[in-house]
Amino acid sequence: MLELLSPAGSPEAVIAAVQNGADAIYLGLGDFNARRGAKNFSAEEFEKAVRYCRVRGCKVYVTMNTLVNDREMAGALDLARFASDVGASAILVQDLGLLSVLKRAVPDIPLHASTQMSIHSLDGVKAAAAMGLERAVLARELSLDQIRYISRNSPIETEIFVHGALCFSHSGQCYMSSLIGRRSGNRGMCAQPCRMEYSLGSRMEDSHPLSLKDNCLIDRMQEIEEAGVACVKIEGRMKRPEYTAVVTKIYSDVIREKRKPTAEERDALATAFSRDGFTQGYFDGDRSDMFGVRPDQPPAEAEKLFAEARRNYIDSEARRVPIRVYIDIKPKEAVKAAVLDDDGSHIVVAGAVPEGAVRQSLSAELVDRQMRKTGGTPFICTEVESRVKPGLFLTSSALNELRRKLLTELVEKRASAPQRRSLPMPEMPKGIAPISDPVTIYHVLKAEQLSQELAELRPQYLYMPLKEMAENFHAVQPFVENGCRPVAVLPRVVTDDERGDVADMLRELYDMGVREALVGNIGHVTMAAKLGYKLRGDFGMNMFNSYGLELLQKLGFLSATASFELRLAQVRDMQKCIDTELIVYGRLPLMVSDQCVVSHAYGKCCCGNNIMLSDRKGSLFPVLREYDHRNAIYNAHKLFMADKAEDIYSAGLWGQRLLFTTESAREAVEIAKCYKGEGDYRPNVLTRGLYYRGVD
Repeated sequence: MLELLSPAGSPEAVIAAVQNGADAIYLGLGDFNARRGAKNFSAEEFEKAVRYCRVRGCKVYVTMNTLVNDREMAGALDLARFASDVGASAILVQDLGLLSVLKRAVPDIPLHASTQMSIHSLDGVKAAAAMGLERAVLARELSLDQIRYISRNSPIETEIFVHGALCFSHSGQCYMSSLIGRRSGNRGMCAQPCRMEYSLGSRMEDSHPLSLKDNCLIDRMQEIEEAGVACVKIEGRMKRPEYTAVVTKIYSDVIREKRKPTAEERDALATAFSRDGFTQGYFDGDRSDMFGVRPDQPPAEAEKLFAEARRNYIDSEARRVPIRVYIDIKPKEAVKAAVLDDDGSHIVVAGAVPEGAVRQSLSAELVDRQMRKTGGTPFICTEVESRVKPGLFLTSSALNELRRKLLTELVEKRASAPQRRSLPMPEMPKGIAPISDPVTIYHVLKAEQLSQELAELRPQYLYMPLKEMAENFHAVQPFVENGCRPVAVLPRVVTDDERGDVADMLRELYDMGVREALVGNIGHVTMAAKLGYKLRGDFGMNMFNSYGLELLQKLGFLSATASFELRLAQVRDMQKCIDTELIVYGRLPLMVSDQCVVSHAYGKCCCGNNIMLSDRKGSLFPVLREYDHRNAIYNAHKLFMADKAEDIYSAGLWGQRLLFTTESAREAVEIAKCYKGEGDYRPNVLTRGLYYRGVD
């Protein structure tokens, strides 16, 4: 049966989820989770929550799914040790460096891949398994067919979101909040800029082209189970406990009763929360009606619904663990009693010595009746087997005390944490010798941006999208002739449906002499490596600490790209055990989406025609076609660091990358010369990114 995983943003939400049928809950502990704005849990609250859940047979998954810098790593490990020692069931991670540390320091607690790892293919799941992860949360953008293919062939468990908010950005890997407002979604502080008003031409004035409806797959539970998915997940740690109660109960009832939801249940889900209704667009592949906004005021019916839900879980024990009780009552011996629960936990206790009966002997029926009085506890007695010698007597209070003693000890046994190893923190990786003169990398999106003059500036490397390079290799040839090494940039998203075409293009380029590939997802590693490519890590790998760099080095990568959410000082202090580059010019990517903003606006795709998204301040964000019909949205302001060369050089980088997005061939030359100290180019509006101010 499907495991139902519910959100718990507060201690009350834990009760709401458990009492309404959740098989597992996920919650945040401390600051290392993707919902730092939720109440989250103190150490005391967390331990209490874990005990509460363990007694009632509910698993507890701890979200540590944010990026962690070097100075935070020890604190993150301490938090993970505590979670493991207390008895958490698993930890969700995104950061590859943190994953590496946890696998070595707390090796016995299971680790799950967060959705922010952007796992969207079988290759991605296999890569996660090879890294020691026991479950992967699949990208929300996958269809039922894609989920089925992955889940039925996966070496580890798969989990999918079935209800709640959808991010416009693929798998929630979004840099929009950080680059606009310093609040990093990858650090748990997303300000949700995608829910704001934007315009995209006259048809989209005062609209919300990036705001998606909430996902709702309540009608598809049986299909999902048949597809091989292990766990279905409800989003909502920022929402009220009553919301958790309502949604959890409906999904729990539908899953356990193996039925479709009623009309009343569908209405209740919409009343609890929706954005102009729900969508199954990604699941079905029909994306024609996926956009919606939250109403200014929740419907009045919501408060009535929530009040009723709260009454049903506060101070109640709807979640009951079945137990069997065995009692042996003999003359002149203390009563012996045992209890066995559904997990095989076994408790034996002794009670009072029975007396000889004066008027009425103790009967098996009376023993049975007293042992079944488990109201107010997390248990329900389904069977009592008693052996009572005739002519004996015990008071009801003695039997009640025996039952209390049995259940108290059973609670303690069920609540007790498993014994797990806690090993020393791995040593900090040793960096290679600092590099004072980094190589120059030109990264273009279109062949039209290349020119003979740009080639004659002799960059050491040229990055270019795989498809663009395969179709326009003649434009790359002048660079190769000038000693430049071409690197094929893989799409950030490559589904199993697209894998064959991508592999064919890689083979074609290999035959042309291309030997290196830039990859931004763990799912791309095996495919490119098997085709003979040496790998370089793109920004999508989210290298935020020295341990992450070490992991890529162990995986055979030639280089890595440090996250542009880091400050330069943090980049400088990273122990670079692998060649490390940094983007030092260009419009930084805010998000990539499976949605086509332009199609939504105009009914047809025209995203190759200099489309701009405008915010309320008049800032213009280019919308460019990614691979296939995905959209990539880039920052309105250009990162410019040519006049900060000394700071860049002091960071100990192997490479500095110039990212050309909307620039013409002429502009690309001017910018490249400027970075060589030969020109005076300067953008009209520029940004230093986050290299000096950092993120929250």
